[in-house]
Amino acid sequence: MDAMSALRPEAREAPESGIVEVVNFARERGDLIPLWVGEGDLPTPDFIRVAANASLARGETFYTYQRGIPALREALARYHLRHFGRDWGAERHFVTGSGMQAIQLAVQAVAGAGDEVIYPEPAWPNFPAAIGIMGARAIPVPLDFSPNGWTLDIDRLFAAVTPRTRAIYLNSPSNPTGWMADKETLAAILEEVRRRGLWIVADEVYSRFVEGEAARAPSFMDVSDPDDLILYVNTFSKNWAMTGWRIGWLSAPPAMGQVVENLIQYSTSGVAQFMQHAALAALDEGEEFLALQRQRASAGRTIVEARLAATGRIRYAPPQGAFYLFFGIDGQSDSRDTAKRIVAETGVGLAPGIAFGAAGEGFLRLCFARSARQLETAADRLADWIAR
Repeated sequence: MDAMSALRPEAREAPESGIVEVVNFARERGDLIPLWVGEGDLPTPDFIRVAANASLARGETFYTYQRGIPALREALARYHLRHFGRDWGAERHFVTGSGMQAIQLAVQAVAGAGDEVIYPEPAWPNFPAAIGIMGARAIPVPLDFSPNGWTLDIDRLFAAVTPRTRAIYLNSPSNPTGWMADKETLAAILEEVRRRGLWIVADEVYSRFVEGEAARAPSFMDVSDPDDLILYVNTFSKNWAMTGWRIGWLSAPPAMGQVVENLIQYSTSGVAQFMQHAALAALDEGEEFLALQRQRASAGRTIVEARLAATGRIRYAPPQGAFYLFFGIDGQSDSRDTAKRIVAETGVGLAPGIAFGAAGEGFLRLCFARSARQLETAADRLADWIAR
């Protein structure tokens, strides 16, 4: 028996990332403008790096609290009180090795072989892949597209529930569409999952990136009770330019504390202490930087939206949140081929919509959390390509 056939089917059949496929196709181009992944072009700010360096200078390089150092968990409690009005205390928050690990822990806690988890699509591909690797099934329910916005049909969402369903996964604001659930939608979903005894995995990674004056997106925290079956996943990556640090958090009912600690123990055994001090600085000192991030993203959206819409040959719904333009080009239906041709012929890297599921085919994702100069150049190149 060869090595591949001897593997677990769930590992052997884990899908290649459609985003990484295009990245690998052209990452070495000299004139590349990389708008294909979900990160900006600003490095982690000094005040965060100084906190990490100070921790290293203190020799904090040993094993530490697997749930997270107390100071960071207390800072997470303060952050949620300030921005979500929930005085939940530190015991609800657990530090993870990235937002992706927070998702993995949530999945491990609620779903296993033979179980199902339902989610709206288009969706970030890492979530359904994580479900599949666990031996469960990720069941997509397509969002509806119109130029006025993407919408979620709640009746269709719950029509997908079967006796094997364990959870609903909801990413709002959404990567890649920019769709955002309003408070009424969240309340309706919560009411139904309570009735059915299901879990919610609430991915609120982009909750601080919203259009307009609002400080954040609507959250299940606005409509839930402390003991509802909700697991919140989040990350330091987007708000504070910390994508490469790989640190996030999971918020869960306090009764799950030992369970979550055990899951962390048997995966990573915790997050490096110097990284946790960096995250602590981000929470307590990072509002000014986050405001800058939001301002740049809003300006970036204006640049690319205006230039591409002026071609008269794209279709899109204005994003309500996150920092992506998810758009289709008239006459281009194969998004993987289109993304490769665009990067080969223009040097602009975009993510193919098919990477986000069948409901994303025919679209492309562009990250506009970049400098105005880069985006102006990219938008001009794309508009010229579309016109041809």
